Amino acid sequence: MPRYSTTFFRLIGFLRGYKLTLVLSILLAFGAQAGTLAFPWLTGNIVQAIQDHHRSRLPLLIGIILAVGVFKAACTLGRRLMSGNQALGVEIDIRSAIYAKLVRLSFGFYDRNQTGQLMSRATVDLQTVRFFLGYGLIFFGQHVFTILGVGVLIFVISWKLALISIVFVPLLIAIAYRYSKVSHPVLREVQQKLADVATVAEENVVGVHVVKSFAQEQAEQNRFEARTEILFQQTLRANRQRALYVPLLAFLPYIGQAIVILVGGRMVAHGSLSLDAFVRFNLYLALLVFPLRMIGMWVGEGQRATASGERIFAVIDEPEGITNLPTARELPEGPGAMTFEGVTFGYRPDRPVLEAIDLEIPAGRTVALIGHTGSGKTTLTSLIPRFYDVDAGRVTVDGNDVRELTLDSLRSAIGVIAQDPFLFSATVRENIAFGRTEATEDEIRQAARLAQAADFVEALPEGYDTVIGERGITLSGGQRQRLAIARALVVDPRILILDDATASVDATTEARIRLGLREAMRGRTTLIIAHRLSTISLADEIVVLEHGKIVARGTHDEVLPVSGVYREIYEHGRLEGGVEPAEVA
Repeated sequence: MPRYSTTFFRLIGFLRGYKLTLVLSILLAFGAQAGTLAFPWLTGNIVQAIQDHHRSRLPLLIGIILAVGVFKAACTLGRRLMSGNQALGVEIDIRSAIYAKLVRLSFGFYDRNQTGQLMSRATVDLQTVRFFLGYGLIFFGQHVFTILGVGVLIFVISWKLALISIVFVPLLIAIAYRYSKVSHPVLREVQQKLADVATVAEENVVGVHVVKSFAQEQAEQNRFEARTEILFQQTLRANRQRALYVPLLAFLPYIGQAIVILVGGRMVAHGSLSLDAFVRFNLYLALLVFPLRMIGMWVGEGQRATASGERIFAVIDEPEGITNLPTARELPEGPGAMTFEGVTFGYRPDRPVLEAIDLEIPAGRTVALIGHTGSGKTTLTSLIPRFYDVDAGRVTVDGNDVRELTLDSLRSAIGVIAQDPFLFSATVRENIAFGRTEATEDEIRQAARLAQAADFVEALPEGYDTVIGERGITLSGGQRQRLAIARALVVDPRILILDDATASVDATTEARIRLGLREAMRGRTTLIIAHRLSTISLADEIVVLEHGKIVARGTHDEVLPVSGVYREIYEHGRLEGGVEPAEVA
């Protein structure tokens, strides 16, 4: 079975939860089409009544036509309401499935995929699938019902004319099949190019400050227009296919109808076919034109939905990478000791970032990780909360291999403060309590005080109820960093990871945060990724990484003579008047 056929049936599976509304929608659609099929027959009866001079029957026949019209309208109304509810329900289900998968996928997946591409799948592709599953299938079913119903009725009226009229049906089916086959890859590529355009737009909206700072508005506009031009050309190709096949599918029935009129007219003239039968037959044949013409359109819509479905299922089917083992257990209570035992890791198998790392960090100890950019500092700390899994060796927390623990229990015991903190478009209170929504007001305020954020928060227009702009854009870099520190502290973690957490603040603010961090780190195992001597001064021990390996470890006096990296930081810090790490033990 072709891959797109499998995808199509998987999309149909989303209707499983809407069996009742689907069945009712189909029945109502068929009821409406049955009303449509009744009109030609009733029209034939009117013609017959006029021929036979039975004008007394006309009011009754017209009344029946009006009643059938009301019935058809009622069925159509009911079908539209149910189809609409079904379409919205399917949309919610698919969007929920995509989102549920996106929040569970590992960092490795996001390293490989662009945000704009993912957003396109959750919006443009989703809308295409929703329209087809909510409405397209019903319309397609209506057309099939009409074709079959008309097929039976025209054979009842005149089997000779019916045989003439169906001569072109196999050709129609063959053309529709051909259109289906050639349009699928083209439409799939159209959806991909739509996602490319969305990616560029998303990057420029998020990075508008960078674009303007470097005066690259025109260059980015050119890049967007280039992607749009590619999309235009691909869409043009799809439209050419549509322009060729859809009119052809619409034209063939007219040829059949012309032949039927010619032959049927001769039959009426020779008395082998009554006039009312001839009228009925041609009205029914006219009913076939629209469904046969729409076959091409709905085949195209089905192909487009299938192409979108492939992109959606590519996300839904993506292995989560970092998951709980079937035997995973909760992280037991403990002081927060950590060990790295022969740890090797690489984002690509052929390019290890860390090699044979052995490092033991006793509970309550503060260790500063230093090294040049790309030495593996952030990567090493990312292995503790299992943002990535080691390729070899193991990482333990209080003697427990992190891969054997549930992700929730492990990560709730670790507070991570990144160099570039992300804040949500919510209140200050909600941002601080993000990792622990049940935190009390006192706990939120205490975390803000420890992070030296309380003063500026209370000075905001609505204090802790002030809504922060998207990504915290209404705050300064230092303010965002202090809120991120408060967010980590309110969780009360046993392990703190500070990834150059004071890099975005001035020296005065850093000194205040350092006082808060000293209190926050008391009794907690802490890893500090640092480039400033003042931040390193918080540590009990220094670990130097170079090219993914530990090259030095010890106190300030032990590391300074043997590490050029640390000596460079130390001398630069002294020139800037940084804190002397005299307390490093």
